[in-house]
Amino acid sequence: MKLLVTGGAGYVGSVCARVMIEAGHEVTVVDNLITGNRDAVPDAADFVEGDVSAVAADVLGGSRFDGVLHFAAQSLVGESVEHPEKYWYGNVVESLDLLEAIRRTNTPRLVFSSTAATYGEPESVPILESSPTRPTNPYGATKLAIDHAITSYTGAHGLAAVSLRYFNVAGAYGGAGENRRVETHLIPIVLQAALGHRESVKIFGTDYHTDDGTAVRDYIHVYDLARAHALALESAVAGRHEIYNLGSGSGFSVRQVIETCADVTGLEIPVEEAPRRAGDPAVLIASSDKAISDLGWSPTNTALPTIVADAWEYTRALGDRAHSAPRA
Repeated sequence: MKLLVTGGAGYVGSVCARVMIEAGHEVTVVDNLITGNRDAVPDAADFVEGDVSAVAADVLGGSRFDGVLHFAAQSLVGESVEHPEKYWYGNVVESLDLLEAIRRTNTPRLVFSSTAATYGEPESVPILESSPTRPTNPYGATKLAIDHAITSYTGAHGLAAVSLRYFNVAGAYGGAGENRRVETHLIPIVLQAALGHRESVKIFGTDYHTDDGTAVRDYIHVYDLARAHALALESAVAGRHEIYNLGSGSGFSVRQVIETCADVTGLEIPVEEAPRRAGDPAVLIASSDKAISDLGWSPTNTALPTIVADAWEYTRALGDRAHSAPRA
């Protein structure tokens, strides 16, 4: 297939672009490089720099594409609360422009990078696709709005679409990993602290009703995530919008993650305890049964030490390319 990958200079997008190329697909990446890294784009991919709204129509109109993988988005939960306008425009308006470009060019398939944040505070775990969607921040709300728009387009225009709701993505693959200018994810933060790029790791909340008092999250290896995108492209059916959760089906606490990082790196990781953050649920674990059943997908890299070891190898190899500056 000939595929357009938006946000393909970011963490998940760049790994997925690599996996698509390895599967024999022809890939064009669109990214504005505001949060992405140019050197993360696979050499075998064509690259177009620009906002999705500005360039997607020209790119899709210039050649026949078989599908779009849409990763481009603003994705910092805290920032979405402080600057919702940035998220409603950058996520929703630009995605609507992309959907219009897809419609006008009769591009047949779309796989959308959605999120577990669409569910908000879960009523029960594991979380099913049928669970209530009550996002607690603008980031989750904008992603849910796009899901609703995609459903409308599939019904009205025959688009074949799949939304994949990720839980906590981690690890690295093919020389691509997490290297954000502003990092909010636990595993890379802990590894930065191991390298001395951060003074400590904050544990937000030690009084949850969990085994060790810290929050529990479901971690999925980024390569398993990319495999799911390939299967979603193949399974997409015209006129239908399917939604799938992607996780490992098991959870690890914040303390377990920190201890695993210390074991893998062999380094001491300073820890600072802090109060809970508003809106942080005690436990978030996915049910991926629907993806396993419908897509024939299953996570293969579910061991936390494996996920951390892959992330650690990538983090150490970054050197001067790391966005987290060493302490003075």
